Amino acid sequence: MRVDDAEDSVMSEMPASPTASGINQQLFWSQWQLLDSILPTGGFAHSYGLEAAMQSRIVNNPEDLRLFLIQALENISSLLLPFVYCACKSPDAATWVKLDQLLEATLTNEVGRKASTSQGSALLRVAASVFTEIQSLQDLRKTFLGSTSVSFHHAPIFGLICGLVGFDSETTQRAYMFVTMRDVISAATRLNLIGPLAASVLQHQVAPDAEKMVQKWKDRDVSEASQTAPLLDALQGCHAYMFSRLFCS
Repeated sequence: MRVDDAEDSVMSEMPASPTASGINQQLFWSQWQLLDSILPTGGFAHSYGLEAAMQSRIVNNPEDLRLFLIQALENISSLLLPFVYCACKSPDAATWVKLDQLLEATLTNEVGRKASTSQGSALLRVAASVFTEIQSLQDLRKTFLGSTSVSFHHAPIFGLICGLVGFDSETTQRAYMFVTMRDVISAATRLNLIGPLAASVLQHQVAPDAEKMVQKWKDRDVSEASQTAPLLDALQGCHAYMFSRLFCS
């Protein structure tokens, strides 16, 4: 037997040791789970103003939906990605509290504010139950549960959890955009605006636009947060006045 063959034989018999690659592989599973639609965070109870836009006859067909989705993603990326980014970069309680309070003062739309706090509190509850190995998540929930000093807005909570799980900031911001796009398209299918197959096609078509928005608005401080589509914000605010509605927002 040759020496190099003997070395290969020995190496193949050696048990695999836990390495950085193993940790990275575990991170993939956590990432997929956070983006999985089965995670009970309540995202599918919200249409991001799409239902109000349909009843207002602003969105009437699939092409209108595509334009609405692009504008909604642009608005969300300019307004909320800075909060996601800052929370992910500094995933600690003090930073999160400041970001949560700032976002509470920033959101003037009552319907959107309630939707944000509802999704955020649900996400924290689920994350604390799933990622039991992250003690800071348990401590955060116990400390602020029932507190009136925080509102549990979704964007800072999402960034905080992703930062604690180990995501890098760019992946976290891209993931937030993906979840938003997924939820809006899901709402469109339940409103019978498009079918499931057309929804999948639309998601694939809009993905390049979403990536451009991530590159445009990523890694910004909260001082740069702004609204790019105030009409969508006004539409979402009208949701509470609709006589009949399927979604909470």
